[in-house]
Amino acid sequence: MRRCLELAKLGKGKVAPNPMVGAVLVYEGEIIGEGYHECYGQAHAEVNCINSVMEVNKHLISLSTIYVSLEPCAHFGKTPPCCDLIVQKQIRRAVIGCRDPFKQVDGRGIEGLKQAGVEVVLGVLEGECIELNKFFFTFHQQQRPYIILKWAQTANKKIAVQANERLRISNEYTDRLVHQWRSSVAAILVGTNTALFDNPHLNNRLWHGNDPIRFIIDLHLKLPRSLHIFDETQKTIIFNTLKQEDLVNTLFYKLLADQELIDRLLKAFFQLNIQSVLVEGGAKLLQSFIDAGKWDEAHIITNKGLTVEEGLAAPALTQYYFIREQYIFSDNIQYFKHN
Repeated sequence: MRRCLELAKLGKGKVAPNPMVGAVLVYEGEIIGEGYHECYGQAHAEVNCINSVMEVNKHLISLSTIYVSLEPCAHFGKTPPCCDLIVQKQIRRAVIGCRDPFKQVDGRGIEGLKQAGVEVVLGVLEGECIELNKFFFTFHQQQRPYIILKWAQTANKKIAVQANERLRISNEYTDRLVHQWRSSVAAILVGTNTALFDNPHLNNRLWHGNDPIRFIIDLHLKLPRSLHIFDETQKTIIFNTLKQEDLVNTLFYKLLADQELIDRLLKAFFQLNIQSVLVEGGAKLLQSFIDAGKWDEAHIITNKGLTVEEGLAAPALTQYYFIREQYIFSDNIQYFKHN
């Protein structure tokens, strides 16, 4: 199962909104085939695993155990059901890391295998299998994306000199780490003032992989079109209360005034099929997610060598537990999870 997880991670950034999945075929303690879900819309892990078996070993497939990190699918989507393939190949035993929360699967793959006479073992390294696909699980179980909060602060917990003035806090090496974070999520969110005063690009130019979708809150459509967010270099969605309009690479998404802002945003994210969002600012927006209890992780960068006399206070995290920390020269990065 650990090998399944290693394989599954190779699909990171390439399979969303599908989950990362790895599969291994074992005959008498020896791996004879392995595979993972490599690209969205293409063959799933089980298919690649079985197809990888060498010709000389194909007669052993039906005598083997298949290990897979996530419940095999039981429905026709972009590809045929994987549980049907396992049955067709007459594989006698399946060891599954965790159940799939997607409503079109959710236990049906397991039940289909059992009804076909396949011995099923469920829950091996279950916690690690769920953690691998935390975006996918949160999206389907809570009907909202996985929310990661990020900010940089001085040693005395200030994020700006004053409300409308940008303060350079993190170093250039930490900046590359932040862009790595961006490359791993579906979207990045900032508020009106951050877009206006920082004029960010909100891409991952310092790393590699796909740029996230830019999410911008501009309720009254006051932001000037000269900002980088309107350069049409990547998909951008402007959340507002005035209009719904789909342009070349910019969508103006009208929010209904029926709930608190955070709840309206989360509903919109779910409708847009977004499984993960990195919230980068500003302080008021970050604090709103914290106060609403609608966040999953927080990544806080603190420059231990920088203080300012007066400035804008950083958000105050509540209901959390500490995960780990790392140092990149003067920067201390702490990781928290919502309790």
